[in-house]
Amino acid sequence: MVMPKKIVKHISLILLLASVGVHIEGLSVKRKAGHIILNTILERWSPRTMSGESLSQDELMSLFEAARWAPSSYNNQPWRYIYAEKSSDSWSKFFNFLVSQNQGWCKNAAALIVVISKDTFDFNGKPSRTHSFDTGASWENLAIQGNALGLVVHAMQGFDYDRVKKELNIPDGYTVEAMIAVGKPARGGDLESLQEMEEMTQRKPLSETVFKGTFVPKS
Repeated sequence: MVMPKKIVKHISLILLLASVGVHIEGLSVKRKAGHIILNTILERWSPRTMSGESLSQDELMSLFEAARWAPSSYNNQPWRYIYAEKSSDSWSKFFNFLVSQNQGWCKNAAALIVVISKDTFDFNGKPSRTHSFDTGASWENLAIQGNALGLVVHAMQGFDYDRVKKELNIPDGYTVEAMIAVGKPARGGDLESLQEMEEMTQRKPLSETVFKGTFVPKS
């Protein structure tokens, strides 16, 4: 029996996803970690293809609630999130911050989020050297929560940082860090476009990123 080309493409996609441990519509296959770690970490990834469906307020706020509980120096919590839902008047402004390549797939997002960080400590007004580092920890919480909910959560730097700062009235003393697209994953026929767009990634071995005693740069 000869299978239709469309079915063959979808089977090929499933095999590709399986090879890297991606979770899509009930498909959960593990990436191969070198040591035992939590599945919620191993299965987090950054797809792009979304369905265009909206998120409930509970779904959206649960992402920010997860981000809220990240650790930070002196518990300063320097992260700030500014968002626009696709149904809102602010959507076009946020969407137009993006470079054209990111607009191509973010058009189906349910929400766009701008991530900024406060450069100073609240308790003494002095500069915080870890404000970006701490905000990265908060973003990771958000990403893991989104993955656990079965959502697409994809961070990016492909946008106009200067426009964001100006048009969102972000004052000096805050750093624009990144933007995030959030949405529900594409289903059914949309899997074909997923196959064409996505690049499934692994990670460098620990031997390239972890050093005992002293740093040894690679040439």
